[in-house]
Amino acid sequence: MPKRADFTSIEQGTKRDWEIISARFSEHAKELPDRILAHLRLLDGDFGGFPVDRLQHSLQTATLAHRDGRDEEYVVCALLHDIGDTLGPYNHADVAAAILKPFVSEANHWMVEHHGIFQGYYFFHHIGMDRDMREAFRGDPGFGQTEEFCARYDGPAFDPDGETLPLEFFEPMLRRVFAQPRDSIYRSALDK
Repeated sequence: MPKRADFTSIEQGTKRDWEIISARFSEHAKELPDRILAHLRLLDGDFGGFPVDRLQHSLQTATLAHRDGRDEEYVVCALLHDIGDTLGPYNHADVAAAILKPFVSEANHWMVEHHGIFQGYYFFHHIGMDRDMREAFRGDPGFGQTEEFCARYDGPAFDPDGETLPLEFFEPMLRRVFAQPRDSIYRSALDK
């Protein structure tokens, strides 16, 4: 079987072409945790003016959640909540939420997707924005969880002396959470 499809325009693709692509897709998907870990490492040394670099903040957020007894999925969400900082500085929460969406609960996805607005409660007023922007979501089922995430884990995770477990500690959790998507348009094709 050839390693690549033969078409030059997608509408020309054949069943054979898509069998080749599907086989490669599975291989590529299995490497997702490795790519996520590599991208997290890009945050090392990126302080952006904060007291800790973005990797330490991510690790510290996950450490706080782990020490507080949160389940693995929640801890992985805490670890990845700011992974979008490098590629989406204007919508980092959306980037992180998009990566996590096929693998986590709706509640955890909502929390990651909205944490930027909720975290703004602590600093938006210092930069001329409305710190109460999160109030537009009051009454939403995810409000309390996201408010708590920012108050207990994300907000306090800027301490240069705070406990920070290494990335290697969280790697097995990340691999388990990303082992199999629960919600994807490709789910039925993947189950074959």
